[in-house]
Amino acid sequence: MLKALSFTAKHSYSGIAFTNVKACTIPAAERILSVRNLVTTAYNTVDDNDSKRYHHHHHHHPWKLHQTSLSSVRSSSSSSLSSSGSDILASFSAQSRNQFEGQNIAGAMEALARADAVCFDVDSTVITEEGIDVLAASLGKGAEVSAWTLKAMEGNTKFEDALAARLAIMKPSRDSVDRCLSDHPLQFSPGVETLIESLRRADIDVWLVSGGFRSMIEPIAKQLCIEKTNIIANTILYDADGEYAGFDREELTSADMGKPKAVQAVKEKYGYETVIMVGDGATDAQAKPPADAFIGFGGVSVRESVREKACWYVKDFEAMNDVVSKFGKST
Repeated sequence: MLKALSFTAKHSYSGIAFTNVKACTIPAAERILSVRNLVTTAYNTVDDNDSKRYHHHHHHHPWKLHQTSLSSVRSSSSSSLSSSGSDILASFSAQSRNQFEGQNIAGAMEALARADAVCFDVDSTVITEEGIDVLAASLGKGAEVSAWTLKAMEGNTKFEDALAARLAIMKPSRDSVDRCLSDHPLQFSPGVETLIESLRRADIDVWLVSGGFRSMIEPIAKQLCIEKTNIIANTILYDADGEYAGFDREELTSADMGKPKAVQAVKEKYGYETVIMVGDGATDAQAKPPADAFIGFGGVSVRESVREKACWYVKDFEAMNDVVSKFGKST
């Protein structure tokens, strides 16, 4: 059966504003292509000379723009669902239930089904690698940087210290980042594209909240039809010649406890009542609260400290997709 897709975006790009887009009823494959084309057009209209945005005195954080109230673009989504978390959990087979892990699996399932937004970590969650380690390897600094990455992911050092140390080791230029992405395209974790499409169909907003680098995450977001304004990540600064000049310390995810601040910021700005954080690392676990549930992801790397804190711990996205596609608020 065909299903109508209402695509009403809250954000605008240079030259294109996504508002008052009519609902359409088209086959799934064409529907996905339509949305991809719409967002791709938007990306292509953005000024390529992003370096102007990155100077200290003129930098604007994309997530801070467009102060449109969520209530003006979102239909009411806070109505209670007919299915409780216990009902959702019971819908899975006994075999599946016996394999589930977490501190509050039913609560996490219910929160996911009624979510207004889901925030995904990127490295080792949306993609199968740590982007910063990929960049370091391309610069011949892999071993040194990986050691700092592990410290940050395990929570054994302050994130801002690990970020500064890794960038000081690499000193990546604009060209080196572009060359890395061209030579080593980042790969999606199996099932994440399907899950994000299911979230979109359920009218659940998707955010990428990462301690990684915006310049490496934007191509990923483009492929997933996620607007640039739904990315909170770190910005590498370059000088006039494109050489490394530091990083923007005003970005929310540039310091420890940045992800809780990021989640709180989007909740306040858009009026979200229920937000889920999904990720593999200690910084992701920190996001609850204010996130209403933390779903730990161990499909790439299993970190015991994260596993122990997760409301629900998964090693693939299949069960999450089942919850969203069957019980999501607009399905």
